[in-house]
Amino acid sequence: MKLTGRDAAGYFKKPDPARTGILIYGADAMRVALKRQELIAALIGPQGEEEMRLSRIPASDLRKDPAMLSDALKAQSFFPGPRVAFVEDATDTLAKTVTNALQDWQAGDAQIVITAGALKASSSLRKLFESHKNAYAVGLYDDPPTRAEIEADLKSGGLTNISPDAMTDLEGLSRVLGPGDFRQTIEKLSLYKLTDDTPVSPADVAACAPTSTEVGLDDILNVVAEGQSAQIGPILAKLGAQGVQPVGLCIGAMRHFRTLHAASADPKGPAAGMGRMRPPVFGPRRDRMIRQAQTWGSGNLEKAIRLLVDTDLQLRSTAKSPDMALMERALIRLSMMSQRRS
Repeated sequence: MKLTGRDAAGYFKKPDPARTGILIYGADAMRVALKRQELIAALIGPQGEEEMRLSRIPASDLRKDPAMLSDALKAQSFFPGPRVAFVEDATDTLAKTVTNALQDWQAGDAQIVITAGALKASSSLRKLFESHKNAYAVGLYDDPPTRAEIEADLKSGGLTNISPDAMTDLEGLSRVLGPGDFRQTIEKLSLYKLTDDTPVSPADVAACAPTSTEVGLDDILNVVAEGQSAQIGPILAKLGAQGVQPVGLCIGAMRHFRTLHAASADPKGPAAGMGRMRPPVFGPRRDRMIRQAQTWGSGNLEKAIRLLVDTDLQLRSTAKSPDMALMERALIRLSMMSQRRS
C-alpha cells in the first residue's frame, strides 16, 4: 500500500508493529536515512539496537546470501520486544529475495524495513510493496517539510513556544537547507533555548542557523549601505588581510544591493518584499536590510547597481589598476549616495 503526505509523516512517528514491512525510497539519501532512523526508533525504542533487536543487512551482502533476510525475520533476541530486519540501499535486483521474505513473514516475526534510492513507477521492488496488503511503500521527494512537520520536529526538541516571526523564518530556512542541516538547526535551537522559557524569536533562529559564506562581508556591506564612509577603509583592510578578493567583494555587494532593490520595488513595501526573498533573510539582519531599502529608495538603488556593474567590468578587464583601491573608491561612492534619497 502507498503512504503519502500526512499519513506517511504520522506513520513514521507511530508505526504499526503488526505490519509486515515498509519500503522507503527517494533520491535524497539523507532524507531517506532520517525517516528510516525515526521509524526504527519508534518501532524498537532507544535501546532496541543494544538489545540486538535490530538486524542490519547491507544490500550487497543480501545479494550474496539471499537467506539472510528470512533468517533475520525469524531470529530471536535475548530481550523481549519488537524486532526489525533492516536492508539498506536495495535495488530491483533484490525483488525476488524480498518477495520470498514477505511471503514467509508471520505474526511475531521482525518487521522488514527497506531503503532504496529513486525508484521509477515501473520498479519491481516498489510495485511489490505498493500491492502488498500488509506492507507500505513511501516515496520521499525533494519537497520542503510542511508547517506541521516543522512543528512536530520542534515539539520533539521540546520547543513549543515559537513566535510567529520565528516560525516564518524556520519555514524559509527549511526551503534552502537540506533535511540533515535543517534537523541539526532544530537540535541546535533546542539546546540554545534549553533553560530559556521565552518564545523562540527570529534572533534565536538567526543565531542557530548555519553561518552564511557571506557573513564576513556583512560588516563592509552594512557600513556602505548606511553611509558610514569613515569605517570603510579599516574594515576593507581587515578583509584584504583575510584573503577576500576585490571581485568577490564586488559580487557580494551586487547581491546585497539587488536584494535591497527587489525589496524596495515590492508593491507592498520593503518589509513585504524582504519577506519574499529566496534564500530568506533572517532576524536582525532582515530588519537592518529593510531599513536600508527604505533609506535608499528604488532610484538610488538602481544607480548603485549600475555603479557596481561598471566596477565589476573594470576589475575583470586587462587594465593594470590597483583592484582593491578601485573597489574601495566604488564603496565610498556608494556610501555617499546613500545620503541622497531618490
